[in-house]
Amino acid sequence: MTDEEKTNEEQQSRKPSQRKGKPRRKGSGSVFQRKDRRGGKQWIAQINLEHGKTRQRYFKTQAEADEALNEMLYEQRHGRLITEKDQTVQQFLEDWFENVQRPPTVRLSTYSHQQVLLKLHLLPALGHMLLRKLSPDDLNRFYTSKLKEKLSAGYVRNMHLLLHKALDYAVLSRKVAQNVCDLVKPPRYVAPEQHALTEEQARLLLHVAKGHRLEVLLNLALVTGMRRGELIGLKWSDIDLERRSLQVRRTVDRIGTYGFVESEPKTAKGRRQIILPPFLVDLLKQHRTRQREARLKAGATWHEQGIVFCTSVGTFMQAEHLREYFQRLLKEAGLPHMRFHDLRHSTATILLAQGVNPKVVQELLGHSHINVTLGIYGHVTPSMHGEAMAKMEGLLTEKSSS
Repeated sequence: MTDEEKTNEEQQSRKPSQRKGKPRRKGSGSVFQRKDRRGGKQWIAQINLEHGKTRQRYFKTQAEADEALNEMLYEQRHGRLITEKDQTVQQFLEDWFENVQRPPTVRLSTYSHQQVLLKLHLLPALGHMLLRKLSPDDLNRFYTSKLKEKLSAGYVRNMHLLLHKALDYAVLSRKVAQNVCDLVKPPRYVAPEQHALTEEQARLLLHVAKGHRLEVLLNLALVTGMRRGELIGLKWSDIDLERRSLQVRRTVDRIGTYGFVESEPKTAKGRRQIILPPFLVDLLKQHRTRQREARLKAGATWHEQGIVFCTSVGTFMQAEHLREYFQRLLKEAGLPHMRFHDLRHSTATILLAQGVNPKVVQELLGHSHINVTLGIYGHVTPSMHGEAMAKMEGLLTEKSSS
């Protein structure tokens, strides 16, 4: 028995007037015998598709053909019959990626990252395989090989998620009967350890940063918990110094050959208003004055874009440079190495430890749901529960004694 399937091209090419008998009805089929290319005989299971097309499978015995016919009719009735011609994984993924997955369906930053996953990993390893024959063993071997290359479990998991999304579309478009990713467990993702500054460490960092070009940016980062891309993309038009507030309206990333790309926050909660404390308003006013002086000094080389934390010529600051400056300040302050994103964790941890309502912290950070905040920072809230119980005890004991 073979799994070969093909469309009856000869019958398709006939004009309606040339066909014999009644028009074929979708959902019907037959089993018949005819000679093969070697002069022998083979049994054919054939079902009828739309527009006069047929699907055939070839077998050595009539029993095998009868069983295959029943299977094909069952798959057709339940929408699982594969009617497309064979494609390689590469042919399918390239077509899907360019025509289904591309922006604006996904964010440009996501598209660029997935493009790397495809070109450097998925296509070289799996591209030559037939899409319909891709198996769980193929994927397990692929994931194992990538882990042996010292790629992180999270990075390999991203490959799995991308392939899973693509194969979901393959199922919908009847290119495969099942998403093989459903049969495979990707590498277990372990979230990177979070580092948060204590109150004392935060004060030390800001003390060391006084007079540094990052002084105001670091103060704003620790007070508001804004993301790196939100800070880099902040413009003076987003800030109302008189009303002591700012609006988070965009995030900026440098994406490969696209350069600096401005985009909206990922979620509606990401677009948020933040109230600023008076000391931070004063720092921003001083920063604006220094920036005006720098603009006059730069003269014709200045590119006015209204960016708050810009380069010496008014353009967007590169994330790599921000990271370098930050690491130098940490070293100077004698603080442990951490990511810039850990300043955001520091903000949340300090606020929650001070008893600030988690809902307020959620809105400040721009999390889409309170569960996200509690899921990340749940380890901080038990102390709040203890304080709440102590207050209740004092309150109720005082009333009962009176």
